[in-house]
Amino acid sequence: MSEVLELDCVVVGGGVVGLAVARELAIAGREVVLLEAEPMTGSITSSRNSEVIHAGLYYPAGSLKAELCVAGKHRLYDYCEERHIPHRRCGKLVVASNEAEVAYLEKLLKQAEANGVDDCRVIDQTELARLEPQIRGFAALVSPSTGIIDSHRLMEAYIADIEAHGGAVVLNSPVLGGELLPDAVRLSVGGRDPVEIEAGLVVNAAGLDAWAISGSITGLDRKTMPERHYAKGCYFSLTGRAPAGRLIYPVPEPGGLGVHLTLDLAGQARFGPDVEWVETIDYDVDPHRADKFYAAIRRYWPDLAAGALQPAYSGMRPKVVGPDGGGGGDFVIQGPEATGHPAYAALYGIESPGLTASMAIAGRVSRLVK
Repeated sequence: MSEVLELDCVVVGGGVVGLAVARELAIAGREVVLLEAEPMTGSITSSRNSEVIHAGLYYPAGSLKAELCVAGKHRLYDYCEERHIPHRRCGKLVVASNEAEVAYLEKLLKQAEANGVDDCRVIDQTELARLEPQIRGFAALVSPSTGIIDSHRLMEAYIADIEAHGGAVVLNSPVLGGELLPDAVRLSVGGRDPVEIEAGLVVNAAGLDAWAISGSITGLDRKTMPERHYAKGCYFSLTGRAPAGRLIYPVPEPGGLGVHLTLDLAGQARFGPDVEWVETIDYDVDPHRADKFYAAIRRYWPDLAAGALQPAYSGMRPKVVGPDGGGGGDFVIQGPEATGHPAYAALYGIESPGLTASMAIAGRVSRLVK
């Protein structure tokens, strides 16, 4: 029988949320090992998003998404300043493209205020034209605290903190299965040097693979796992100069926030994501999807030239509510009480605003596993 490695705490998943959780637990004094299946951290969902710091406008009051996005946003801006992580508080405009959508902006303003976001306002057509001359709309909601961030530099900072507090990040280490013991979790870990691990705490923060990890653990009540759905989102990059200095969002669509204009820190524009409900994970970007992008973008930027969009990349959102439920669904963050085992915690449906909320999510996990 192979030797079993005994550890205090294992976090499964090296995306931005898993890294934030491992960091929080290490700072709290736990001996933490993070296991990442891929050759590098953050190479799946965390590198396939808009890199937006969300303000917390859209989510239902009292939801985890609302609470943790707003709290996480403040922590993230402070952390970026402290650690010199590239970011910009560029702000965003949610644009009503017709008169009927103006009522939605008023509703969104009230939702933002209910979530503790008190710096938004609705502006008219004249002020919109003054702020962003190339953008057209009947009115817009201004969100000054929305921003953009270099997510890879953020993850590097999280890793540095993990290691500074005695933790370790181990790559190429897929979890193949496991078993719940009375007061620990046993994991079978593959890779170049397969190993059996017995941990006093396992936190499943594996993102898209969270369901597969939990499903491979003998003794875990499958009823604790919420239903899973995949929503694919494609992005297209813009050839030429960005038409705005702020992020530009339309009124949301079911399952997402609509095809919006985001900027990287160099000022390059990209558009997306759209929403495509899929059964399997695949990251191909169909160039023909650009047809719908042109139509959606021209609702707020009518001067978009034909042929200016190029396929960029795609990402997958792990959702706990599918298309029939409108594509919403809150974060599911389970401590030992919810999983039914004293040594197991699990996170499901951690999609947007997961990056923004990462530090607040980690704080919640830390409190649940104390």
